[in-house]
Amino acid sequence: MIALIQRVLEASVRINNEVKGEIQNGLMILLGIEEADNEEDIEWLGRKIVNMRIFNDEDGVMNKSLIDVHGEILLISQFTLHASTKKGNRPSYIKAAKPEIAIPLYEKMLRSLDMAIPTKIQSGEFGADMKVSLVNDGPVTIILDSKDKK
Repeated sequence: MIALIQRVLEASVRINNEVKGEIQNGLMILLGIEEADNEEDIEWLGRKIVNMRIFNDEDGVMNKSLIDVHGEILLISQFTLHASTKKGNRPSYIKAAKPEIAIPLYEKMLRSLDMAIPTKIQSGEFGADMKVSLVNDGPVTIILDSKDKK
Protein backbone atom coordinates (compact mmCIF):
# COMPACT_ATOMS: atom_id res chain seq x y z
CA MET A 1 0.00 0.00 0.00
CA ILE A 2 1.42 3.34 -1.03
CA ALA A 3 0.35 6.69 0.37
CA LEU A 4 1.44 9.98 -1.13
CA ILE A 5 0.81 12.45 1.68
CA GLN A 6 0.67 16.21 1.23
CA ARG A 7 0.36 18.71 4.05
CA VAL A 8 -2.26 21.16 2.86
CA LEU A 9 -3.86 24.45 3.80
CA GLU A 10 -6.91 23.32 1.81
CA ALA A 11 -7.88 20.51 -0.56
CA SER A 12 -10.99 19.38 -2.37
CA VAL A 13 -12.20 16.74 -4.78
CA ARG A 14 -14.90 17.23 -7.40
CA ILE A 15 -16.85 14.56 -9.24
CA ASN A 16 -19.09 15.62 -12.13
CA ASN A 17 -18.39 19.23 -11.20
CA GLU A 18 -19.75 18.80 -7.65
CA VAL A 19 -17.64 18.94 -4.49
CA LYS A 20 -17.50 15.44 -2.99
CA GLY A 21 -15.05 16.26 -0.19
CA GLU A 22 -13.07 19.21 1.08
CA ILE A 23 -10.79 20.02 3.99
CA GLN A 24 -8.85 22.90 5.42
CA ASN A 25 -5.63 22.42 7.42
CA GLY A 26 -4.56 18.78 7.25
CA LEU A 27 -3.42 16.01 4.91
CA MET A 28 -4.48 15.16 1.38
CA ILE A 29 -3.63 11.51 0.85
CA LEU A 30 -3.48 9.62 -2.43
CA LEU A 31 -3.76 5.90 -1.60
CA GLY A 32 -2.62 3.14 -3.95
CA ILE A 33 -3.63 -0.42 -3.11
CA GLU A 34 -1.97 -3.50 -4.57
CA GLU A 35 -3.05 -7.15 -4.70
CA ALA A 36 -0.77 -8.17 -1.80
CA ASP A 37 -2.11 -5.55 0.65
CA ASN A 38 -4.06 -6.53 3.76
CA GLU A 39 -5.26 -5.21 7.11
CA GLU A 40 -1.72 -5.18 8.52
CA ASP A 41 -0.81 -2.62 5.85
CA ILE A 42 -3.84 -0.51 6.82
CA GLU A 43 -2.92 -0.56 10.51
CA TRP A 44 0.73 0.33 9.92
CA LEU A 45 0.02 3.05 7.37
CA GLY A 46 -2.84 4.57 9.36
CA ARG A 47 -0.71 4.75 12.50
CA LYS A 48 2.16 6.40 10.59
CA ILE A 49 -0.13 8.93 8.92
CA VAL A 50 -1.83 10.26 12.06
CA ASN A 51 1.32 10.25 14.22
CA MET A 52 3.90 11.56 11.74
CA ARG A 53 5.27 14.87 13.03
CA ILE A 54 5.09 17.01 9.90
CA PHE A 55 3.20 20.05 11.18
CA ASN A 56 5.03 23.09 12.52
CA ASP A 57 5.22 23.85 16.22
CA GLU A 58 5.41 27.36 17.69
CA ASP A 59 9.08 27.60 16.62
CA GLY A 60 8.38 26.63 13.01
CA VAL A 61 9.85 23.15 13.45
CA MET A 62 7.97 20.12 12.08
CA ASN A 63 7.28 18.62 15.47
CA LYS A 64 3.49 18.15 15.61
CA SER A 65 1.27 15.39 14.29
CA LEU A 66 -2.10 15.55 12.57
CA ILE A 67 -3.68 14.67 15.92
CA ASP A 68 -1.79 17.48 17.69
CA VAL A 69 -3.05 20.13 15.24
CA HIS A 70 -6.60 18.69 14.96
CA GLY A 71 -6.02 18.39 11.22
CA GLU A 72 -8.38 16.94 8.65
CA ILE A 73 -7.87 14.23 6.03
CA LEU A 74 -8.95 14.00 2.41
CA LEU A 75 -8.37 10.42 1.19
CA ILE A 76 -8.35 9.71 -2.54
CA SER A 77 -7.92 6.28 -4.17
CA GLN A 78 -5.06 6.38 -6.69
CA PHE A 79 -4.21 3.14 -8.51
CA THR A 80 -1.61 4.91 -10.67
CA LEU A 81 0.76 5.02 -7.67
CA HIS A 82 1.51 1.39 -8.57
CA ALA A 83 2.47 2.20 -12.16
CA SER A 84 5.40 0.27 -13.57
CA THR A 85 7.35 2.33 -16.09
CA LYS A 86 10.28 -0.03 -16.70
CA LYS A 87 9.32 -1.08 -20.22
CA GLY A 88 8.10 1.16 -23.00
CA ASN A 89 6.31 4.47 -22.64
CA ARG A 90 2.92 3.27 -21.46
CA PRO A 91 2.72 2.60 -17.71
CA SER A 92 1.54 -0.82 -16.59
CA TYR A 93 -0.81 -1.09 -13.62
CA ILE A 94 -0.52 -4.85 -13.17
CA LYS A 95 0.38 -4.47 -9.46
CA ALA A 96 -2.67 -2.33 -8.68
CA ALA A 97 -5.42 -4.28 -6.94
CA LYS A 98 -8.63 -5.05 -8.80
CA PRO A 99 -11.75 -3.31 -7.44
CA GLU A 100 -13.01 -6.43 -5.62
CA ILE A 101 -9.85 -6.34 -3.47
CA ALA A 102 -9.14 -2.61 -3.44
CA ILE A 103 -12.59 -1.26 -2.53
CA PRO A 104 -12.93 -3.16 0.78
CA LEU A 105 -9.36 -2.20 1.76
CA TYR A 106 -9.97 1.45 0.82
CA GLU A 107 -13.15 1.47 2.93
CA LYS A 108 -11.29 -0.12 5.86
CA MET A 109 -8.61 2.56 5.61
CA LEU A 110 -11.34 5.24 5.69
CA ARG A 111 -12.85 3.69 8.84
CA SER A 112 -9.43 3.23 10.46
CA LEU A 113 -8.44 6.87 9.92
CA ASP A 114 -11.90 8.04 10.99
CA MET A 115 -11.50 6.24 14.32
CA ALA A 116 -7.94 7.54 14.81
CA ILE A 117 -8.61 11.29 14.62
CA PRO A 118 -11.31 13.54 16.09
CA THR A 119 -12.06 15.35 12.82
CA LYS A 120 -14.22 13.97 10.02
CA ILE A 121 -12.56 12.19 7.11
CA GLN A 122 -13.40 13.39 3.61
CA SER A 123 -12.93 11.20 0.55
CA GLY A 124 -13.28 10.87 -3.15
CA GLU A 125 -15.14 8.03 -4.83
CA PHE A 126 -13.34 4.85 -5.76
CA GLY A 127 -13.02 4.50 -9.54
CA ALA A 128 -14.59 7.88 -10.34
CA ASP A 129 -13.09 10.51 -12.61
CA MET A 130 -12.03 13.00 -9.93
CA LYS A 131 -10.66 16.51 -10.08
CA VAL A 132 -8.43 17.17 -7.07
CA SER A 133 -7.34 20.65 -6.00
CA LEU A 134 -4.99 21.54 -3.18
CA VAL A 135 -2.74 24.15 -1.70
CA ASN A 136 0.36 22.28 -0.53
CA ASP A 137 1.73 23.81 2.68
CA GLY A 138 5.50 23.99 2.75
CA PRO A 139 5.53 22.25 0.34
CA VAL A 140 5.52 19.03 2.34
CA THR A 141 5.04 15.81 0.35
CA ILE A 142 5.95 12.38 1.73
CA ILE A 143 5.62 8.91 0.24
CA LEU A 144 4.96 5.96 2.55
CA ASP A 145 5.05 2.37 1.30
CA SER A 146 3.81 -0.29 3.71
CA LYS A 147 6.12 -2.81 2.00
CA ASP A 148 9.12 -0.75 3.19
CA LYS A 149 8.21 -0.75 6.88
CA LYS A 150 11.11 -2.90 8.07
